[in-house]
Amino acid sequence: MEDENGLKTYCVTGATGYIGSWLVKSLLQRGCKVHATLRNPENASHFIKSWEGGDRLSLFKADLLEDGSFDDAVRGCDGVYHVAASMEFGVPATENLDGYVKNEILDPSIKGTLNILTSCSKTDTVKRIVFTSSVSTLTAKDSSGGWKSIVDESCQTPVKHVLETKANGWVYVLSKLLTEETVFQFAKENDIDLVSVITATVGGYFLTPTIPTSIRVILSPVTGDPKLLPILEAVNLRMGSIALVHIVDICNAHIFLMENPKAEGRYLCCTNSCAMSELIEHLSHEYSCADTNRFDKQQHDSLPAEISSKKLRDLGFSYNYSIQEIIQHTVETCKDSGFLPIM
Repeated sequence: MEDENGLKTYCVTGATGYIGSWLVKSLLQRGCKVHATLRNPENASHFIKSWEGGDRLSLFKADLLEDGSFDDAVRGCDGVYHVAASMEFGVPATENLDGYVKNEILDPSIKGTLNILTSCSKTDTVKRIVFTSSVSTLTAKDSSGGWKSIVDESCQTPVKHVLETKANGWVYVLSKLLTEETVFQFAKENDIDLVSVITATVGGYFLTPTIPTSIRVILSPVTGDPKLLPILEAVNLRMGSIALVHIVDICNAHIFLMENPKAEGRYLCCTNSCAMSELIEHLSHEYSCADTNRFDKQQHDSLPAEISSKKLRDLGFSYNYSIQEIIQHTVETCKDSGFLPIM
């Protein structure tokens, strides 16, 4: 609902996360009013200076698992960006943890998202909800195990396949798949305008005090992270390449899809993708200290499918940053933060 000065108001959930924090910054820079939700607003002091919102920024305490806790945050908003999500990767596939996964990860993700949509349904001002999904929900493999030539929004990984294979990161994939399926069904039943952004692995700058998980995944060939490098390798096996997008572009895409009246359904947001060997070469070029000799580059490469953002581009969206720039900005920011040592 525009105020007397013509400013639109948007709610951003998960405002202290990687995408959420940059999205708040981007919206404020565009002159919007922002309702930022946090579980603990007192922890927002790190972000306040970077956001530079002044009286256009309002903080709201909200918990995904608390019914009605988003009512105040979405009241009077023109739209809601639901970015908040669990980044749980480390559930072993060898143990029977079905009960744990359901009670501690899946139920909170689904219930929390439905809580937000329910809050939105109580107000007549919210015109659209933009939901942040993930490229992890897609696959380049066809039903026979062969490679598709193009991966787009239609190439969703079957839930049955996720449960059967339980590959690295399977809980995160399952959470995103089931949550997205549930919210679209709820939106349809309650006449809510919902658009989903299928987000590639995000790199570039960041505002968070700790290194975002997606940044650490991108850098795992350099750091050798024993938890996240297998995630990157699993992505490469499923997709045939690594799909990347810059943090500025992914936030611009969220805003573009919120504002474009023709937007509907799901949109894959990926600048481009690169083979594992190409990613390693980019990392080695930008960070001369990188020890990537342990990789058999041929072993990590397949015939990658084209990971296509055609639907988003056809709507009129354009990207500002190349893969080379994504890696460059990722490495530079992590060197500045001390995560990557400078030698």
